[in-house]
Amino acid sequence: MSAEIRTRLWIRNEWEDAASGETFPSTNPATGEVIAQVARGDAADVDRAVVAARDAMASKEWSRINPHDRSQLLFRLADLIEAHGDELGALETRDNGKPYFEARRIDVPSTVGVFRYFAGMADKIFGETIPVAGPFLNYTLREPVGVVGCITPWNFPMNIASWKVAPALACGNAVVLKPAEETPLTALRIAELAAEAGFPPGVFNVVPGMGEEAGAALVAHPGVNAISFTGSTEVGRIIAREAAQSLKKVSLELGGKSPNIVFADADMKAAVRGAATGIFYGKGEVCAAGSRIFVEASVYDEFVEAFAARAEGMTVGDPMDKGTRLGAIVSEAQLDRVMSYVEAGKREGARLVAGGERVQVDGKGNFVTATVFADVTPEMTIAREEIFGPVAAVLPFDDIEDAIAKANDTAFGLASGVWTRDIGKAHRVARDLEAGIVWVNTYNMYDPGAPFGGVKESGYGPDLGYRTALEKYTRTKSVWVAVDR
Repeated sequence: MSAEIRTRLWIRNEWEDAASGETFPSTNPATGEVIAQVARGDAADVDRAVVAARDAMASKEWSRINPHDRSQLLFRLADLIEAHGDELGALETRDNGKPYFEARRIDVPSTVGVFRYFAGMADKIFGETIPVAGPFLNYTLREPVGVVGCITPWNFPMNIASWKVAPALACGNAVVLKPAEETPLTALRIAELAAEAGFPPGVFNVVPGMGEEAGAALVAHPGVNAISFTGSTEVGRIIAREAAQSLKKVSLELGGKSPNIVFADADMKAAVRGAATGIFYGKGEVCAAGSRIFVEASVYDEFVEAFAARAEGMTVGDPMDKGTRLGAIVSEAQLDRVMSYVEAGKREGARLVAGGERVQVDGKGNFVTATVFADVTPEMTIAREEIFGPVAAVLPFDDIEDAIAKANDTAFGLASGVWTRDIGKAHRVARDLEAGIVWVNTYNMYDPGAPFGGVKESGYGPDLGYRTALEKYTRTKSVWVAVDR
């Protein structure tokens, strides 16, 4: 990993200090060590970045670039991210606390894949001709929306940034990225790599800072044409209200309380393994986490016993250790939140069958063991509220109708899982679940071509996918031309 950590604002392909001169600490959650002091951007800095982005949109260097050349810029950025994979993986682990094997072997390749997918899209954006009445030629153009404000969370800092930045750039927009204040470091490094790849000044800007300062200023800025946000439902509501004042395009990928349904006819070993992946991958700090596990009553006890045993085998430790399966919770405040839910589960009568312990590694860090509650009822707090940590609630159900009803009894609708050998049952449940994603006999599968987003209070405007990217990051212009008969 490079010894130098980038900590300043990235505007017009240059490093700049915050206008206020203020900084904030970026902390390693596994050790409590302050990794770096990062420039604390605010409204003045957001304005500078937006002006830079608007200037880029007005420049022929970007607005008139051949789409094939735009594609090549994205391919070059993907290659650079891949070449710096060890550095970026280690930086992500230090900033977020996730195991290095997840950051290096999953997040980095996924980020590279997203940039390559949308690099391939950049020269395949086109309109259509429409047969209209009269002596006219009518055709449509797909044009970039303009300046896109991207606000990303701390759980997958570089990966989710790529979900927004790559398609926005592929469609010809300029970007101002506000990464989560807990994890700003990989975003800054990738922006620097974008300049090395050849992106013109102002096309990709990064302003780290607090959400209520830099994030709010980005949403309110009249020079921003669209906002793409991933984060909590509470903040999503605020963004939707504020963006309405200037009628920006808005896409929101918000919270989840996703059901993972295990039928008696499922491959039980696969279901246990998949349920563990669903809730313990990424320390449970995953918006799509399968945190409500519904198990058919006839196999409920068998499942709980096997699932608890698997949870007990999840190794908590130094995120840089290749044997670690649960890294550090991103911050002490988030760990306190997770532990408050563990206590709520106990207090409300759920049966703790695994984990639930706050631990440290070598006397340091924000760690919690993989936690499983059984005999959970639908009204309990741990079955209704998003915890964002490695805490599973296991609930029984009687039949397919009961499973669907209980799974849909939530304000959220992001993801879901179904485990069964009956393909007809799988399709029926997939149809009836109120969720943006349904995984059948698997969990936590992603691909750049497959849309990712939810319904209900999990938001609207999916990330990823060719058509969804077109809808989010382009606008349609209808052109009429009078012609002779």
